[in-house]
Amino acid sequence: MDHIRNFCIIAHIDHGKSTLADRLIQRCGAVEDREFRDQILDSMDLERERGITIKANTVTLPYTARDGRTYELNLIDTPGHVDFSHEVRRSLMSCEGALLVVDASQGVEAQTVANLYLAMEFGLTIVPVINKIDLPSADIDRVMEEIDRDLGLDPFESVQVSAKMGTGIDDLLEAIVAKLPPPKGDPQAPLRALLFDAQYDSYRGAVLLVRFFDGTLKAGTRVRLMHSDAEHKVEEVGCQRLKRVPVPELSAGEVGYVLAGMKSLAGLAIGDTLTEAERPAAEPVAGYREAKPVVFSSIYPMATDDYENLTKALEKLKLNDASLIYEKDSSAALGFGFRCGFLGLLHLDVVQERLEREYDLSLILSAPSVRYRIVRNDDSEVWIDNPSFYPDPASIKEAYEPYIKATIMTPERYLGTVMELCRERRGVETTYNYLAAGRMEVVSQLPLAEVLFDFYDRLKSITQGYGSFDYELLDYRLGDMVKVDILVNGEKVDALSQLVHREFARPRALRYCERLARKIPRQQFKIAIQGAIGGQIIARTTINPFRKDVTAKCYGGDITRKRKLLEKQKEGKKKMKMVGAVEIPQAAFVAVLRTEDEDEE
Repeated sequence: MDHIRNFCIIAHIDHGKSTLADRLIQRCGAVEDREFRDQILDSMDLERERGITIKANTVTLPYTARDGRTYELNLIDTPGHVDFSHEVRRSLMSCEGALLVVDASQGVEAQTVANLYLAMEFGLTIVPVINKIDLPSADIDRVMEEIDRDLGLDPFESVQVSAKMGTGIDDLLEAIVAKLPPPKGDPQAPLRALLFDAQYDSYRGAVLLVRFFDGTLKAGTRVRLMHSDAEHKVEEVGCQRLKRVPVPELSAGEVGYVLAGMKSLAGLAIGDTLTEAERPAAEPVAGYREAKPVVFSSIYPMATDDYENLTKALEKLKLNDASLIYEKDSSAALGFGFRCGFLGLLHLDVVQERLEREYDLSLILSAPSVRYRIVRNDDSEVWIDNPSFYPDPASIKEAYEPYIKATIMTPERYLGTVMELCRERRGVETTYNYLAAGRMEVVSQLPLAEVLFDFYDRLKSITQGYGSFDYELLDYRLGDMVKVDILVNGEKVDALSQLVHREFARPRALRYCERLARKIPRQQFKIAIQGAIGGQIIARTTINPFRKDVTAKCYGGDITRKRKLLEKQKEGKKKMKMVGAVEIPQAAFVAVLRTEDEDEE
């Protein structure tokens, strides 16, 4: 066990985690040069296109140190984005140490600090790594000062590398072996292994990624999942060396995969503990926390026949993404679907893309919303995340909305525009701290609903890409919420209802009405599209009717003949409007539920 090191790479977005993992893999000779490609651990097409890591990925590397001893390094590459912090948390539970990567030109950023606190929560040994030292804008002295002051780590312990050029990688590997502790555990004790991730293989069933704390596991052993009490017979155990490599056994301290022929995904929970059926452990591995979704949206298939496929796809995706939560939902306009909970807007976007690509589905998503706490007149409480279930305003005593503590790091020159953005989004108790020369930290308390739509995009554009943003949930505070309904020809469209702060109700309703008017085809009669709060109309646009030229045959003669024909047409249109139901095309829903930026494009 002294020759095993379990560690992960944590950092802010774009500080070079995946590139550093590439260099470590190449240096240890885990992959041949002809098979190598950049960001080799980012196995999903979506990750490669967007240039971000979405799933934590693991690989076992053999390394011979300078003193001639051979080590087994279990490396986990983690995502940097705040929406995937649940992935990071799960990965940290299966490690003893972490490499905290800091960009030599950008310095310490919001997510760097958040990930450091996460690692400290699990008691990991941290080695700071200053990456991108080859950049012309690299300022190593300033970054070392920030590591000392903002992170409270010893800057002289840090390893300076350039993951792109491959500089300093040997020193880093020596630091991993020398500074990170080996795992603890008893190979003879009853089996205790943490299930920290899983994938679905259509030939072999569920592939469980497991960290062993105690005991030894071989093929043929019967294992039990302590959370669900389900028993399975192990078919194969092995290490992840970019491909699955079977080994005779895995024991305490190691990280590997387990195949047990699990065809059904029911009862399989990430964070569960594996133990032997004959000789079970006394207690499961502690410390796993359920993900709490903050953004809710309904997902409907474009074609109603795809509902069964969507059900199966969500089941498989849930196995690979433990932070996704869903339940059945239905809408009069869009049919059957699922109400899903996400950790943020990027998470929602990624889940939608994965469902569409990996499972070949066409989907419509309702407008994202957050969870509100409603106190009724009789002092009973209800939690609402779906506008359809919003109670009658007359029965509501108080409505509370979630607030977050947002930490924004920005160069000093953009402070004015960042303050203005926070004020615009109803930010309160905004404070400012000077971090280093020319760098500011802005801490503001904002309603989560205001951050949902385009806050991050706006922040990036007003700070020319230099601003970074991280948040944590604070509490619920009294808010003035109203339910805005969209009516087409007097009929409510339930899929477009939303809960908004009263101040922003009219602009939001007007925007929805205008987008619908652009997408709904014209009819023979006038169509009114309205936004309403209860019985009060707050916004309206009108789609004008087609007009058939009924007077075309009528040339010459008295004007009254034309008038008579026009009156007749008017009567007909009135009747038509009384019975005319408007069909809203799917494209209209898709257009309405887009964000402003996409609309402008």
